[in-house]
Amino acid sequence: MFDRLKNIFRTSKPQPEQHFHRPIRARFDAAQTTRDNAKHWAYADQLSADMEASPEVRRTLRMRSRYEVANNSYARGLVQMLANDTIGTGPRLQMLTSDESFNDEVERSFARWAEAVRLAPKLRTMRMARCQDGEAFAVLATNPKIRSPVKLDLMLIEADRVSGGIHLLDDGQSVDGITFDAWGNPASYRVLKYHPGDVRFASGEEAIDVPAEYMIHIFRQDRPGLHRGVPELTSALPLFAQLRRYNLAVLSAAEAAADFAAILYTDAPPNGESEEVEPMDTIPLERNMMLTVPAGWRMDQLDPKQPAANHAEFVKIILSEIARCAVTTYGTLAGDYSGHNYASGRLDNQIYQKSILVDRSFWEMEVLNRIFEAWFREYLLTIRSVQSPDDKHHIWYWDAFVHVDPSKEAKAQETRLKNLTTTLAAECAKDGRDYLSVLRQRAKEIKLMRELGIPIEDELSVTNDNPELEDSEENEEER
Repeated sequence: MFDRLKNIFRTSKPQPEQHFHRPIRARFDAAQTTRDNAKHWAYADQLSADMEASPEVRRTLRMRSRYEVANNSYARGLVQMLANDTIGTGPRLQMLTSDESFNDEVERSFARWAEAVRLAPKLRTMRMARCQDGEAFAVLATNPKIRSPVKLDLMLIEADRVSGGIHLLDDGQSVDGITFDAWGNPASYRVLKYHPGDVRFASGEEAIDVPAEYMIHIFRQDRPGLHRGVPELTSALPLFAQLRRYNLAVLSAAEAAADFAAILYTDAPPNGESEEVEPMDTIPLERNMMLTVPAGWRMDQLDPKQPAANHAEFVKIILSEIARCAVTTYGTLAGDYSGHNYASGRLDNQIYQKSILVDRSFWEMEVLNRIFEAWFREYLLTIRSVQSPDDKHHIWYWDAFVHVDPSKEAKAQETRLKNLTTTLAAECAKDGRDYLSVLRQRAKEIKLMRELGIPIEDELSVTNDNPELEDSEENEEER
């Protein structure tokens, strides 16, 4: 095995240059540099992933992304939409061990702890930070003020505080505050005590080294070898700026045109037969009055031509292009489905929901499983009366996607259950619910309904569909 790896990475000896006079049978137009495309490809480079996303570049992108999110309602809505749809009201734990009582106790304890540490709001904040800052950090630390037997807490850290400092620039095993071992695994994170933009921050201040096992770092790795994230809105930042400038320009033009109630103009040549009027002079106007104008002059209103006829179409095109950076569509981003029918509206949602499902699997692997592992270890130490089974399998439930037509979805669900192409567990999982909890609650309701004498629809339908069963019940009563 190692011999094969050596052969792969072995540097071959340079071979003598050979010249073959063969005609070129194919070419890539995109690889050609001409006068027409030279300016377009002027900033293309071959930097590594970490050099391309250098600290200075990421700092600039973070500042501009935060500025745009703070001042552009579409950018703000996009960031909040991703957080609300991905995290929702928060993931819910389901244990899959063989001991049902143990499963119930662990699930209830984790739910109470998650509420005590405000896990769902913190996860939504991390999702927003990953979108506008490019990455999010959270430290697994002890907080004695937590109202739970497990004192584990999730402390969020902004990306600016994880910095390498000047003395680590020449370190080959560090990338802007993250130190790696010989195998490329994160070993520690250098966290500044204060934010660089805080008034208490002092240059060269000592930082805290947090071991990697207690740090959660999430970002979208767009290139192999990338160790720090760039904002997910990076490709759309120029479009946000264009949209705001265009809207402001349209508004300014409309306001400028509205400032002129009327104008005086004449067709007479200079020094012609018309009374002399001071240029750029203003005349106050009153309502319901008759006005005379100087001889040779006419009064007319200014045609504003704003907003332009293609203004709405331009906004839609820009928003559609912006939406692609978040793998969504115009209707979802703008909240405008006026141009959609039922089928196209569902298709828009399916494209977006698929990306949310993929993102949720990322959160389960990189965040939730690590949080649960740390919580469960401390939970077993705190609750000593609990005997942990050998199998500790678990899954996560998320909020379900609201269907456009709930009645059709319910009918389809009923059909799948009848023809045995699905299971109750699978259908409940789509709705973000635990099928065991559903069955137990349903059993309690049916028992209570029977005690109160409330007819159960399912039993009535079975009785009506089986006359023989009804007759046998009548005969049983007569006896």
